[in-house]
Amino acid sequence: MQVADRIARLISDRPCAAALIAEAAAARRKAGSLLDRSGRLVVIAADHPARGALSVRGARLAMADRRDLLERLCVALQRPGVGGVLGTADVLEELLLLGVLDEKVVIGSMNRGGLAGTIFEMDDRFTGYDAAAVARMGFDGGKMLLRIDPDDPVTASTLQAGAQAVTDLASHNLMAMIEPFISRRVDSKVRNDLSPEAMITAVSVAAGIGVTSAHTWLKVPVVAEMSRVLAASTLPALILGGDVPEGQNAFDGWREALRLPTVKGIVAGRSLLYPPDGNVQRAVDTAVNLLQDS
Repeated sequence: MQVADRIARLISDRPCAAALIAEAAAARRKAGSLLDRSGRLVVIAADHPARGALSVRGARLAMADRRDLLERLCVALQRPGVGGVLGTADVLEELLLLGVLDEKVVIGSMNRGGLAGTIFEMDDRFTGYDAAAVARMGFDGGKMLLRIDPDDPVTASTLQAGAQAVTDLASHNLMAMIEPFISRRVDSKVRNDLSPEAMITAVSVAAGIGVTSAHTWLKVPVVAEMSRVLAASTLPALILGGDVPEGQNAFDGWREALRLPTVKGIVAGRSLLYPPDGNVQRAVDTAVNLLQDS
């Protein structure tokens, strides 16, 4: 059955989703380990819509068509070398029903409450998965955004919630993937500070939250002086893709970072699912080849 037909059937079956999702989760063949045989991991990220972050290279609603997003995800997940997916419950359950999560590492997105562009954007509340739900679904871990704003007291509650999530995930022997930033409001918009000094601070804070770091991984952007940034921790790290501006090549910044000893792979969403030339297969294959060459 073609992907478009499977998506049409998914939509038709949505009223009966509860039983079908439970059945699909129970039947799913899990990944044997987080890393492939070469010690690498490529994860496709698809948790942006739940935070209202739908834009790609300035196109404000590029990710708003769910059928289109699911088709792109199916293409990406079926490419050799792609090890997993990161998403919120709605996306991951749809992928379960489409039957494309067998032998994949599956990471549930946990805090999506800081909606993009709102006055409460820095309030990164946990509105998605919790550790118990990740474990119940048979998934492999949970991901959290950890934005630290020195001028916003709500950061304290985000740190506390993040620490509890790390602790809870560890109690289930599940990966805790932390995406840390130092962030500030500039002209009423939240901006991440991507200077090496800021990222060193963010990595240092992220590495220390929770009662153990045994299951903690970092999800970090490529910035200047990456060797200094990642020297701040011994934790395994995955390079994030992000929304790449028009005219820039996402892969250029990844090559050097992938050679660093703690970097184990890539977590990328928009840069692979919505490449400038529209060819998802080619973008994903290029990313996989970068890991093989590094």
